[in-house]
Amino acid sequence: MTTHRERLQACLRGESTDRPPVALWRHFPVDDQTPAALATAHVAFQRAYDFDILKVTPASSYCLKDWGVDDVWEGSTEGTRRYTKTVVREPKDWERLPILDLEAPHLSAQITCLREIRRQIGEDTPIVQTVFNPLAQAKHLAGEQTLLVHLREHPGALMKGLEIIAKSTRRFIEAVVEVGADGIFYAVQHAQASLLSRDEFTRTSRSFDLDVLSAATTLWCNILHLHGQDVYFDAVADYPIHVINWHDRETAPTLLEARKRFAGTLCGGLRRDTLVYNTPVEIRREAKEAIADTDGKGLILSTGCVVPIIVPHGNLLAARATAERPTVTGSPKIA
Repeated sequence: MTTHRERLQACLRGESTDRPPVALWRHFPVDDQTPAALATAHVAFQRAYDFDILKVTPASSYCLKDWGVDDVWEGSTEGTRRYTKTVVREPKDWERLPILDLEAPHLSAQITCLREIRRQIGEDTPIVQTVFNPLAQAKHLAGEQTLLVHLREHPGALMKGLEIIAKSTRRFIEAVVEVGADGIFYAVQHAQASLLSRDEFTRTSRSFDLDVLSAATTLWCNILHLHGQDVYFDAVADYPIHVINWHDRETAPTLLEARKRFAGTLCGGLRRDTLVYNTPVEIRREAKEAIADTDGKGLILSTGCVVPIIVPHGNLLAARATAERPTVTGSPKIA
C-alpha cells in the first residue's frame, strides 16, 4: 500500500504514481489563535479528507505579532484576518525591529502547534509549514502603501528591515526543521506586475529569499507559492525549491507552459471558484484536464491558493477522489 509520503516522493522524482498526489489547505479562523486549537483543526481536516500533504496554515500574523502588530477576525470567506495595527511608520522604524528568536511567544506557539500536529498525524503524511518571505512580512509590518513608499524613496532603510526579518525567519525555519517538518510553504506576494516592476522585486526580494531558503535545504518538500496575478514566474523558477504553486487557472503561465520553464513539480490545476460554486462534475473535469496536461507526472493536484472556508464538504471530497484511478464519485480511499 502506497503511503502519502511514498506517493509524494515519487511524484517529486518525476516518476509515475498510482495516482497524482492531491493537496488542499485552508485557514482555520478563531482556532488559529491558540496552538492546541489550531493543531486540532488541522488534524481533523486531514483525517476528514486524507490529502497527500498537510499544509499548516496559521493566521499570517503568527510571524509578526511578536513585533507588535495586531489583527482581527471579521468573517472573510478566505478565513484571513484584517490587520488593525502596524509598527513601521517612518523609515527609521525598520532599523528598530529586534531579531526574533524562539523565545518570542507567538513564534514559539507555532512550533508547539507544529510539534503537536506531527505527534498526532504520524510520519506517513508529509507536513509543510507556511513561511512568508521577508517582503510579505514587511507589508504587514508597515501596510502595503507605506511599504511601497519606503521601497522607492527610502530603500536603504527598508533593506535593513528586510535583513532583520530574514534573520528572524531563518531562526524559525531552523526550529521547523528540528521539529520534523518535511518542508516549508514559502509564500511570495510581491512578484506581481501590479505591485512592483520585475527589477524592483528582484532588487528587494531575491537575495533575502535565497538567504532564507538556505535554512531549509535539508527538507525535501519545499513549496514556493506565487501569490496573485501577472506573476514573475521566471524570476523565481531557479529558486532552490521542489514545487511551485501559483494561480495557474487565473494567470499565466498555464501548466503546459510552466512545464517548459520549471524543472521541478507543479502544484495546481483546480480553480478555487470551481470548488466553491460548482459541482463535483466540473471539479472532475478540471482535474482530468490538469492531469492530461502534465501526463500525470510531476503534478500535485491543488488550487492556486488557500481553499475558501465556505467550500462545500462534498466538493472537497470530490477533489480528493477525482485523482483516483479509476475515478470514483464517493468518499476518498484511505492511502
